[in-house]
Amino acid sequence: MSITKEVGTKPRDRSARSGHATPRQRVFSKAVPYLYLVPAATFFVTFVLIPLGQTVYLSFWDWNGISVATWVGLDNFARAFQDPDTWAALSHSLVFIVTFCVIPVILGVTFAAVLSKQEVRGLAFFRTVIFVPQVISSVVIGVAWRWMYQDTGTVNQLLTFFGIPSNTPWLGDFTWALPAVGLVGTWVMTGLCMVLFLSGVGRIDSDLYDAAKVDGAGPFREFFAVTLPGLRPEFVVATTITIIAALRTFDLVFVTTQGGPGKSTIVPGTEIYRTAFREGDIGYASTLAVILAVVIFALVRGVNYVLREDKA
Repeated sequence: MSITKEVGTKPRDRSARSGHATPRQRVFSKAVPYLYLVPAATFFVTFVLIPLGQTVYLSFWDWNGISVATWVGLDNFARAFQDPDTWAALSHSLVFIVTFCVIPVILGVTFAAVLSKQEVRGLAFFRTVIFVPQVISSVVIGVAWRWMYQDTGTVNQLLTFFGIPSNTPWLGDFTWALPAVGLVGTWVMTGLCMVLFLSGVGRIDSDLYDAAKVDGAGPFREFFAVTLPGLRPEFVVATTITIIAALRTFDLVFVTTQGGPGKSTIVPGTEIYRTAFREGDIGYASTLAVILAVVIFALVRGVNYVLREDKA
C-alpha cells in the first residue's frame, strides 16, 4: 500500500501543501482586491451615478416636481442657450476662474517657493493662517465677509486708514459686487494651493537645485528651470480643484449677494437653485445642471491635457 493511501492524504491536500493553488483559490485571490472596492463603488453609484443619470433624464422633461411630466426633448437645452441669464451666469463663472483659480495658483506657488527656500520664523503658524479658510464653513466665511464689505465695515475702514476714504457698499454695487465675491474665493483657495505646492517642492530632488547653482542660476532662473517643471503634477491637481470650485460655487454667492444686485453676481449654482426651488421648473433646472457638468468636465479635461507631461 502506498504512503498516500496509508495516511489518507488526498491529492488536493498535497497540491496545497506544495504551494499550488486550486482553481477556486485562484479565482478567490483575484476577486479579493475588488471586494475592497465594493463599499466605495456602492457609495459612488448610489450618490453620484444614479443622481447624475436622473438629472440627465429629467432634463428632457417639463416637470414642476408635482404634476405629471411632459416630454419636451431638447427644448430645454434650446431654451437654455437662448436665455441671457444662462450666458450671464457662465460668464460670471469665467470671472471666478480668474479669482478662484489663476490668482490662488500664482500666489500659492509663489508662497511655496519663498517659504521652502527661506528660513522664516513662525513658518508653521504662517502656513496655518493661510490654510485656515479651508477648514471654515463657507456659510461662516460668507457672513463674515458680508459684514466686512458693508459701507462701515472693515474693508472701508482699512481703506480710510491708508488714506483712501471710502464708504462703498461693495456687495451692493453693480460694478464691484462680482470682483468682491471673487476676492473671497481668492482668500479661500490660496492656502490650499500653497499647501499642495509646498508638498511638491519637498518632492523635488535637491540635486537639481545644486546643479542649477553650479551652472550659475540665480533664484529666479532656479525657480523657472527647476521648481516650476517639478511642480507639474501639483499644478494639475491645484487647477482642477480650483476650477471645479469656481464653476460650482453656490453657498458663498448665496450668502453674500444671492445673485444681486440685480443679476450682477448670478452663477450657474444660484440659477439652478432659483429655477428649481423658487420657480418650480425641475426639468429646466436639470438642464442647467447638465450643461454645468459638461462645462466642468470639458475644462478639467482640457487643463489635464495641457499640463500633462506626455501628450502623445
